Amino acid sequence: NNPLNIRIGNTWLGEVPNPTDSEFEQFVSLLYGLRAAFVILRRYIRRYGRDTVRKIISAWAPSNENNTLAYISNVSRAMAIDPDAVIDYADESTMVSLVAAMALQECGQPIKADLIREAYHHA
Repeated sequence: NNPLNIRIGNTWLGEVPNPTDSEFEQFVSLLYGLRAAFVILRRYIRRYGRDTVRKIISAWAPSNENNTLAYISNVSRAMAIDPDAVIDYADESTMVSLVAAMALQECGQPIKADLIREAYHHA
């Protein structure tokens, strides 16, 4: 239920009461895991100016742990946008596309857009 592999570090709505993973957050449902991703992405974009696929992924999946360039390429290709195009958090369609592409990259499983959209509205 953590499709973007959020690391432990915050207290989240919908966390499992007794987590068994010492590295990654665990959520009671996929909706809560997606919601947490949107909360983080909103902070990235609005507070820290990480407002492109390149800036977001470079922070989300640093090169010391990931093939960041491939991740950026895969997400921007899936979204059909330039990796340096500015992303507006208020653009629901773009944000849903971003999270869908990131989730596919992180866990290899597609997630229904309706569930991602619902999580966007809960964030």
